[in-house]
Amino acid sequence: MRRDFDLRAIWPPRDAVGVARLVALALVVLNIPAVWMVLRPPGGSPAELESEVVDLRAQVRQHRDLLARTRLLATRVESGRSSGQRFMDHYFLDRRTAASTIVDELVDDAKQAGIALRDAAYPTEPVEGTDDLSMMTVSANFEGSYADLIHLLDRIDKSPRLLIIDSLQAVPQQGSGRLNIGLRFDVFVREHGDNLVAEALP
Repeated sequence: MRRDFDLRAIWPPRDAVGVARLVALALVVLNIPAVWMVLRPPGGSPAELESEVVDLRAQVRQHRDLLARTRLLATRVESGRSSGQRFMDHYFLDRRTAASTIVDELVDDAKQAGIALRDAAYPTEPVEGTDDLSMMTVSANFEGSYADLIHLLDRIDKSPRLLIIDSLQAVPQQGSGRLNIGLRFDVFVREHGDNLVAEALP
């Protein structure tokens, strides 16, 4: 037959047996949260925590790989920028000295080739889409022999500048064995940094 629990049976305790019952009941009540914490810890079960650790380690590896690739890309970009700047510094003319440099080079090349430089023009126009580059179109007229022309072209080809030959005309002079030569080539010119800053100021 079912018997109802009577709190008066253990409280207040009347003897040692009652005290023991009360202590046992208190221990049971206090152990319930502890058992729950063991079975269902707040952060998850050991298996769940281990799975999270594995996932976090994988994410860390992925982020490290991404960081390494980003650093490598940044290094390559910087290397490319430095190489491009060195190329421009070496092969492109400075706007402030472009005209005098080209004239001096033409005069020297003509002298070394044994050909006569009659006249030259070198207008400059900006390159569309850039703020710091222009194109100088050099048109020069010479007089000399075929061998002189070959020698001149060889010197232009070996120029430390980036000279892009656009057109060449050679018309024989009647009865002299010499040629009237028209040569046109392009040279890249870069604006100096100080000029760009000055133009940007109001």
